[in-house]
Amino acid sequence: MKKSPKPEIKMENKKKTNMEEMQELTESIAKASQKIISNYFENKSGGNHDNRDIAQTFNELGTKIMNEPKEMEKVQELYKTFFSSQQELWKRITERQSKPTEYKPVIKPSDGDKRFKAPEWDEAPYYFDFVKQSYLLVSQLMKQIIETSEIDEKVKKKLNFYSQHYIDALSPSNFIATNPEAIKLAQETNGQSLIDGFKNLLSDIDKGKITQTDMSAFEVGVNLAVTPGAVIYENELIQLIQYTPTTKNVGEMPLVIIPPWINKYYILDLRPENSFVKYAVDQGITTFIISWKNPTPELKHITFDDYVEKASLKAIEIAQAVTKSKKVNTLGYCLGGTLLATTLAILASRTKKSQTAGTAIKENPVNSATFLAAMVDFSDVGPMGDVIDNALIKKMERGEILEEGLMHGHTMEKSFNLIRANDLVWSFVINNYLKGKTPTAFDAFYWTNDNTNLPAKMYLYYLKNMVYENKLSRKNALRICNTPIDIGKIEVPVYVVAFQEDHIAPPQTAFTTTELVSGPVEFIFGGSGHVMGVANPPSKKKYGYYLDGQLENGFDAWKETAQFHEGSWWTAWSERIIKKSGKQIPAVKTLGNTKFKVIEPAPGRYVKEKCKTHIPKNVKH
Repeated sequence: MKKSPKPEIKMENKKKTNMEEMQELTESIAKASQKIISNYFENKSGGNHDNRDIAQTFNELGTKIMNEPKEMEKVQELYKTFFSSQQELWKRITERQSKPTEYKPVIKPSDGDKRFKAPEWDEAPYYFDFVKQSYLLVSQLMKQIIETSEIDEKVKKKLNFYSQHYIDALSPSNFIATNPEAIKLAQETNGQSLIDGFKNLLSDIDKGKITQTDMSAFEVGVNLAVTPGAVIYENELIQLIQYTPTTKNVGEMPLVIIPPWINKYYILDLRPENSFVKYAVDQGITTFIISWKNPTPELKHITFDDYVEKASLKAIEIAQAVTKSKKVNTLGYCLGGTLLATTLAILASRTKKSQTAGTAIKENPVNSATFLAAMVDFSDVGPMGDVIDNALIKKMERGEILEEGLMHGHTMEKSFNLIRANDLVWSFVINNYLKGKTPTAFDAFYWTNDNTNLPAKMYLYYLKNMVYENKLSRKNALRICNTPIDIGKIEVPVYVVAFQEDHIAPPQTAFTTTELVSGPVEFIFGGSGHVMGVANPPSKKKYGYYLDGQLENGFDAWKETAQFHEGSWWTAWSERIIKKSGKQIPAVKTLGNTKFKVIEPAPGRYVKEKCKTHIPKNVKH
């Protein structure tokens, strides 16, 4: 039986749908073009300054090569080697057509390079294999020219940072004509993947950022940050959350967590299955955590001193009062660890000053401190440190950041994305635009896109004095809360937790904290990076950790002598904190007390405040 032809009206509807789709695309293109032009003029001044710095940096290298014969000779030799490798590549690719089993590549991607893993890059007629290896040879040449140059080390670091971004951006995987995976998908979908990718591009231009996850899949307080608890205190800078105990008995000493003030706290309380907070509560640890206010221009007066007095010190004081414990355990994650170190140094100085003055002996309220993926010494802060210099800081001080009173969260997000551009930028360009796919729902990416602003005065103080001038690690080089800061006065037991692939707080830099403090210290070394290494529950069993290395001879010696353990560092850490939590007492289900009453259920209001993409320049504060 023959199938009946489709009614004419169906064809008309289809044509109408196609026309509507084209009209929608046309309107989106026009809107995106307006957005691009608007963004260009809004950011023209700052962008020109950045471009000048990049041009000046490369000009220094070019001038040195042109003016010094030895430098020119080295570059010429590198070019000879490069051209020889190109000729050899062409020869091997040609011979591979007839002798594929005898083929060996001239150059291979690094083990961690995910861009060229798909089999399409290695299929006959080997055009894409040739393009891939040519790109790798050019990348290698650029790096060798910079590395062999006898230019100032600071300039060399800048060159490496800037050139790596050009190298990443120009990868053949980022372009439709040279990405075999995208071409194959376009053929299989009759071009629909390209249409979908173009729509995704226009949508992201309108949003002003690359989509990294399905933002509609999560909601704070619904399926993220859902560990039961309550806000028991708030001021203009923080809300303090106390969590409801889940065990019959708890340790008498509570844990106060100071999350990074550059992000929202719930990276430590994602979904129940990977919530560090829930895990701590389930181990019988009475847990408090700071939830930061998302600053608006009205908080432009906030300083680093305020972050100590109104946040970390206040949280410790309230946790003591609510639990009636003389001491508390503390944990600072990322910049929260930097703030914790400052706070501990101040508490140590105040305690000793009180004892020396002969007044009533004031006992240090902190029983132990955990520095989680945190830095106190900023001598090596990874790739981002290569471009932080006095000129950048002066530019920021002259710019709109002080005028508006804020460092915008979206700006910080872009900076962190640049540190791992292939993973956090270009992989999404390929997935979203070349392949026309939508990113999967991923809680950690939702968190990284849920930004917070920072008060400009506080941020510039931190950037200049701690990151650039590295004063926090130097005895009495800083004075905060009217107290000279000496990290060496920290005598409480310290646990330093670092991660193998951390690009924000490199493990070798985090390790130096063990050498700066004066009390008993232990180093825990976990797998993965700054975010996924932290959100690594025992149930995952994906990354192991190292313990018990020798501390006296530096990070490398510690690694050589440490013992590997399967599972999550959470387990080893919690065992130590439970021992530091004093005797077991009956858990009290009522949160807060008569002075610090429940204000609202966790996660509270502050964490739900969103960053605005733009704050008008002429706002009156």
